[in-house]
Amino acid sequence: MKKQNISLTNAEWNLMECLWDASPRTGREVTEYLKKHVGWTRSTTLTMLRRMTDKGLIRCEDNEGIKIYSPLIKREDAVIKETDNFLNRVYKGSISLMMSTITKKLDLTKEEIEELYAILREAEVKEGEK
Repeated sequence: MKKQNISLTNAEWNLMECLWDASPRTGREVTEYLKKHVGWTRSTTLTMLRRMTDKGLIRCEDNEGIKIYSPLIKREDAVIKETDNFLNRVYKGSISLMMSTITKKLDLTKEEIEELYAILREAEVKEGEK
């Protein structure tokens, strides 16, 4: 699946987190995980599994009557798309505005600030290599 086509609903995120956490998983394992973590019924989980298979987000294989599910998209790709959507929707694409808001509203630890500096230094090196 191409990165630009990834758009997950909140419910789909829940199911994908289950499969990203460990896969492949049987339908029973997915059902038990989502009941414990989200409170979904078996019926809800099976409906979501079918829909997400139809959408091409997950793969369903039949192994002697047992359905086995695996993600077809990487978590990193979904995170990139979700972050891009959020950045454009909330901050009109401005990373600096987002960072300004974060630093004003949150008490960042020294370690978090150093991590942000390291990320920016890495981005500066990459930009210089272009």
